[in-house]
Amino acid sequence: HLAVELAALAIAIWAATADSDPAWIWANCILGWTLLALAWIDLETLLLPDLLTLPLILAGLAATAWLDPDALADHAIGAAIGYLAFRGIELAYRALRNRDGLGQGDAKLLAAAGAWVGWDMLPTLIVGAALAGIAFALIRRQRMIPFGPCIAAALWLVRLYTL
Repeated sequence: HLAVELAALAIAIWAATADSDPAWIWANCILGWTLLALAWIDLETLLLPDLLTLPLILAGLAATAWLDPDALADHAIGAAIGYLAFRGIELAYRALRNRDGLGQGDAKLLAAAGAWVGWDMLPTLIVGAALAGIAFALIRRQRMIPFGPCIAAALWLVRLYTL
């Protein structure tokens, strides 16, 4: 657990170095700490709990409404597109292969990503998550890998360095 506590401290420092506005720093810390928890849980259990993913969608929309209200529609559309895109992939894969290939938690986490970065940044985020997933699969050499940490890492980087 020491590693998680140190990672939480690193997230706060990273958020503070990426932005000087205290409101954005706090919003990014909340995002980063939640992503850390989600990534850790997914690594351990292959689950992304609704208790964290669903409030993260609302938090992204609330932060946008508070700090960048002109972007709220783009972020709401991003949440919807993120969920529907991954949910569609999940359903298509299941229909073709008769097994799960992408979890519903991944779709909810991508919805949260859309809420935090907007629809126009989702392609960049998905490519980053996919590249991280490929690297992760090569390192772990397992049939099933948690994709949540890959989405979380891509969301964190896109949030801090492209907005």
